[in-house]
Amino acid sequence: MEILKDAEFRKELKSTPRTGYFFFGEEDYLKAFALRQAREQLSPDPTLSFFNEIRIDALEYTPQKLLDALMPMPMMAEKKLVTLSGLNFLSMRANELEELCTVLEELPNYDYNTLIVYASADCFDPGILPKRPSGMLTRLSALLTPVHFERCTTAKLTAWIQKHFLHNEIQASPALCAHMAEYCGHSMFVLANEIDKLSFYLRYHGQTEASEETMRLVCTPAIEYDAFAFTNAIMAGHQETALAILSDYRFRRVDPLMILGDVIKVIYDMIGVYAMTREGVPNTEISGALKLHEFRVGLYQKSLRQTNEKRLKNALRACEVADGALKLSPKGYAPLEQLICSL
Repeated sequence: MEILKDAEFRKELKSTPRTGYFFFGEEDYLKAFALRQAREQLSPDPTLSFFNEIRIDALEYTPQKLLDALMPMPMMAEKKLVTLSGLNFLSMRANELEELCTVLEELPNYDYNTLIVYASADCFDPGILPKRPSGMLTRLSALLTPVHFERCTTAKLTAWIQKHFLHNEIQASPALCAHMAEYCGHSMFVLANEIDKLSFYLRYHGQTEASEETMRLVCTPAIEYDAFAFTNAIMAGHQETALAILSDYRFRRVDPLMILGDVIKVIYDMIGVYAMTREGVPNTEISGALKLHEFRVGLYQKSLRQTNEKRLKNALRACEVADGALKLSPKGYAPLEQLICSL
């Protein structure tokens, strides 16, 4: 199965766009951005957009309406853009999926279109990629080119946040941008609003540089599950919390091996913080040595007050057992549940 990344889609859009794409994944902000780029590329003339850009949402969608949108030729352009959004694939019945696929099978007959079917993050189950795609993704990928919009890493978000600040004529250090992703969460929709809010506040007060102080004053902190929250719950013996976070991971279909890899990294970081703190190393030096933000070092130190070296080593051994169970005979999320209950 060929699955494009969002950057590959944008590159392809500028040269030879295909007749059909299926947008899925966690990052809805990037999907919206890619849709906007598709409109600018394929339907740049607003006076002709009535003919060359047809939008269908779930409330008005029928298979026949989609087919009717595909049939007309573009007006004074090589391609016409058709978008279908808002469908809840999680509640879609088998016959409804087949009705949609019957229309999609007609796409080669109308190759002057570029059709984009957009699935929101909470309305589609892609399975566990790349090893075990869902049956629905497999079916759709035979008719449309899937484009995966993955959740951005903190490193990618840091660069994006800094560019967004610069667009607003505000300076922000990489360290502050990384901290903002931790403080406000990883949702790009939320971050875009928080960046604009902070930028407008600074410009109103005649300032041109963002600081942690003003960020904490203006921005809203986010409560979101991440590898640290999951690991911290495991280490603290809070099984209900850890199982709830694992349930969230399961809902988002995160690969169990990726989850475990993140947990192991956090534990190694905690061991490093534990050893250096015990030796009296200042937090600034710990931050530099382990490449962690000082805010994160402080969180680790707070968590480590409830544990000891023996428990950290036991956690690593339990992770090795879970790693072996996942790699030797895949059992879904069961090894992670056993890991939670073993400590």
